[in-house]
Amino acid sequence: ECPSGLVDEETFKLIYSQFFPQGDASTYAHFLFDAFDADHNGALCFQDFVIGLSILLRGTVQQKLKWAFNLYDINKDGYITKEEMLEIMKSIYDMMGRCTHPTLRDSAPAEHVELFFQKMDRNGDGVVTFEEFLETCQKDEDIMSSMQIFENVI
Repeated sequence: ECPSGLVDEETFKLIYSQFFPQGDASTYAHFLFDAFDADHNGALCFQDFVIGLSILLRGTVQQKLKWAFNLYDINKDGYITKEEMLEIMKSIYDMMGRCTHPTLRDSAPAEHVELFFQKMDRNGDGVVTFEEFLETCQKDEDIMSSMQIFENVI
């Protein structure tokens, strides 16, 4: 797909959308592209992609959580806001499509964001810092077990 060794965002979206034909993956693919594009030059080289995959597959818990936090922190200001999280959640629901069973309510992304903030925003200031994110995730058994899913894949 990428004979030059570089993937621009549009090509990344096209490739990624093939995995989710039942929905619109373009917005979520945009967020993923930004997370993989560590040097923010608008293109993914093989090294960018492999470093991201290496963190997700073989990184420490803290490295994986930092990568996930970076994905949610859309404007890269060091905080996850409700608006940022809602954009991510909407993009995930769009990607999954309307064919899910049971059918999801239109309010589902906003409800997910409220639950996220109830759990993560430990000091109630309306934003989630990396420290809050890290501490909460490390104490959550479901999150920690989900991070182990790919441990023995490769």
